[in-house]
Amino acid sequence: MVEKTTDQVFIPITAGGGIRCIDDAYELLRAGADKVAINSGALKNPNLITEISKKFGTQCVVLSIQAKKIETKWVACYDSAREVTNLDVLTWAKRAEDLGAGEILLTSVDNDGTFSGLDIELTSQVSKDINIPLIACGGVRSENDFVEGINNGKADAVAIAKALHFDKLKISNLKKYAKENGIEIR
Repeated sequence: MVEKTTDQVFIPITAGGGIRCIDDAYELLRAGADKVAINSGALKNPNLITEISKKFGTQCVVLSIQAKKIETKWVACYDSAREVTNLDVLTWAKRAEDLGAGEILLTSVDNDGTFSGLDIELTSQVSKDINIPLIACGGVRSENDFVEGINNGKADAVAIAKALHFDKLKISNLKKYAKENGIEIR
């Protein structure tokens, strides 16, 4: 699927799913991905982050964190959030950076797919603890959510899926609104 996509789409592609070893990452990069996103494999073997970053560079390693709030703290999840760990998301994000992750994709499991807005508290907490790019994900419903994720959440980028797929947002309107609010968009 990565090969077919990169033959037709000429933007940077991050591919993930099922990366358990350095050979899995290599296959995705060889197929045309620019970066690999890992979650379960890194939770089960944190040194996988270091192995991939040493072999291909930190710019190739995106740690995907599925964060779920349980009582007063966010914990890391995997397997589409069906499996919950006791690992604190803030601790995990910082450790992943130290291990060689070059970027973090942070998904609020509680907000994902709900059109309830980004979890700005979660995003801002993680962004202040790390020194690598952070992509906020989960719950975007409006152009304002995007701007809030950047300005208040201090994310470097915002991932949007459902709102675009279901035509709740238009990319052209999003870009215009972002520029009007001081966010540089290519």
